[in-house]
Amino acid sequence: MKMSKLMVPTLRQTPAEAEVISHQLLLRAGYIRRSSAGVYHYLPLAQRVLQKITQIIREEMNAADGQEIVMPVIQPAELWTESGRWHVYGDELFRLQDRHNRDFCLGPTHEEIVTDLVRNDIRSYRDLPLLLYQIANKYRDERRPRFGLLRGREFIMKDLYSFDRDEEGLHRTYESMFQAYSNIFKRCGLTFRPVEADAGAIGGTGGTHEFMVIADSGEGAILFCHQCDYAANVEKAESSLLTDEESFHEPLDMIVVDTPNQRTIEEVSKFLSVTPAETIKTMVYRADEELIVVVIRGDRQLNEVKLANVTRALDLSLATEEECRTISNGGKGFLGPQGLQNIKIYADREVMKMSRAVAGANEENKHVKNICPGRDFQVTFVDDLRMVEEGEPCPKCGAPLEAARGIEVGQVFKLGTKYTKALGCTFIDEKGQEKPMVMGCYGIGVSRTMAATVEQNHDEAGIIWPMSVAPYQVIVVPVSYKDEKQRAIAENLYQGMQQQGLEVILDDRDERPGVKFKDADLIGIPIRVVVGNKAIKEGIVEIKVRKSGEQYNIAIEEALQKVATLIEPGFGNT
Repeated sequence: MKMSKLMVPTLRQTPAEAEVISHQLLLRAGYIRRSSAGVYHYLPLAQRVLQKITQIIREEMNAADGQEIVMPVIQPAELWTESGRWHVYGDELFRLQDRHNRDFCLGPTHEEIVTDLVRNDIRSYRDLPLLLYQIANKYRDERRPRFGLLRGREFIMKDLYSFDRDEEGLHRTYESMFQAYSNIFKRCGLTFRPVEADAGAIGGTGGTHEFMVIADSGEGAILFCHQCDYAANVEKAESSLLTDEESFHEPLDMIVVDTPNQRTIEEVSKFLSVTPAETIKTMVYRADEELIVVVIRGDRQLNEVKLANVTRALDLSLATEEECRTISNGGKGFLGPQGLQNIKIYADREVMKMSRAVAGANEENKHVKNICPGRDFQVTFVDDLRMVEEGEPCPKCGAPLEAARGIEVGQVFKLGTKYTKALGCTFIDEKGQEKPMVMGCYGIGVSRTMAATVEQNHDEAGIIWPMSVAPYQVIVVPVSYKDEKQRAIAENLYQGMQQQGLEVILDDRDERPGVKFKDADLIGIPIRVVVGNKAIKEGIVEIKVRKSGEQYNIAIEEALQKVATLIEPGFGNT
């Protein structure tokens, strides 16, 4: 492809709307353009990157016995009602009606519709396992689309759905997909970690892992251990209870103390000369239609995902001041767990080890000292409800946990029979008995993977594509295209590379050399071949590797072979 024919509308200034580096560079390098909030055009260079990523995905999915299909984007509400998700999925679901006032949605995911497909056509155990996948656009009405392709309302996704006879078969499929995903992200040249995760709106109880690309700009926080293979996102990370017996003290009598206008943990701790770890944070939540009380240690943060899983609440939110006062005269600032009537109290496990804690007195401007669970208040449920922090012991081996930020690019789920039971997707086994199929689902954000690759591969000059997903492998840059000799050498190299099957751009524009070099670096082509005066006088061209900055002065007749060597599989992906 010649640069003069290629649609690459590069920008010298960073658009004000772009917050993260992938958004900035994909706009500046002419890969994407915004259509509306969270919706983008993919321009020619982006389309080539996406094709490379999807080809890698197809190869790995097909190698794992996946079969590619195409499913409808528009899905009937009846299927979502049948699964129970139409009314609980939330505001992210794009809902619409046809001219006959029938309800539909734009597919954010395809569990219902693929289960409907399979239940109508697959009946025998001989047809299982069955793995069906597609690569298609998905739609989610994000409240706040941001970060370009990392959080959009329309995005490209690969989703595969597996149907097995039993849990053992699902486990084998899950392990197969887990390995396939690892292969995919390695082939894309990414540094990533699989981490334990929460299933969220997809559901299922059999376990799930996210594949996180390590990047400072990532929205997701993960905790991992270098001594063993434990890794989890912060929503899923398990706390390790300290077993130090010295942390327990014999209880003392509870006393009420004045704490005028001291409402926060920090204010109360300072006023009473205690540490936040010696206080109890008491919160009121609305879990669906019920008010509940949650208590954690004052220096900890509540993990709302863990709380939602324990309470099984579909809608979980902090109670208002007015709601808090219906159970306590102290309001939010002076809440305590003691003396509360007819309300469930959920406690983090650490709270149960406290014997001389400080908590609100349920009266304005008062707190209590020496409160002790079991003696002074009764707990309805005890569980791990808090956020785990960096430096805490690994729940598997006890080594200190480390923290990193990451971008979720894929997730694998063991769904079990969540959807197949709800939709009546069954098969006849060897004994002639009807049983529900056991299901898994496996997603990869294709457009998000492109953005994550940029987040992890760039410098101050622009994008640095790994060779495996680069839109083109080589760019040939004549310093002066007007110079007949330079042009002839550049054209010959360009044609020779094309004949060898290399993916190459010829920058045939009448631009200053600096502009051409800056554009080549900005769009991230892995190898640049410069044809200048040395080519005419000495028969030498300059070959530069974008990732490492290495430069080679090579005889013209040897340039093609050198470039081909640099493009060998694996080059540029480490």
